[in-house]
Amino acid sequence: MRFLDEDDDDPITSVVNLVDLFVVIIAVLLVVLVQNPLNPFNARNVVVIENPGAANMRITVKDGEDLTRYESQGQIGEGQGEKAGSAYRLPNGNLIYVPE
Repeated sequence: MRFLDEDDDDPITSVVNLVDLFVVIIAVLLVVLVQNPLNPFNARNVVVIENPGAANMRITVKDGEDLTRYESQGQIGEGQGEKAGSAYRLPNGNLIYVPE
């Protein structure tokens, strides 16, 4: 029963615990980086809309390696064009576009 009487005051055990903690933190950060839609290692084309409908709305478009950011100026746009169809919202929230 000599092992029960000894004190574990070895400082290396706390260092090993800190290394384990940092390995877990690095693993979590890598998972977050991989799940980011604007990940530079991801080849998909992505559109990210931040604050939709607000005055400070921002749209980021990733097309391959090109990033384009569009920011709202808080103004209502106007232009020329013609009506192309109608959109209807169903009771379940889906939108249906009917061309004319």
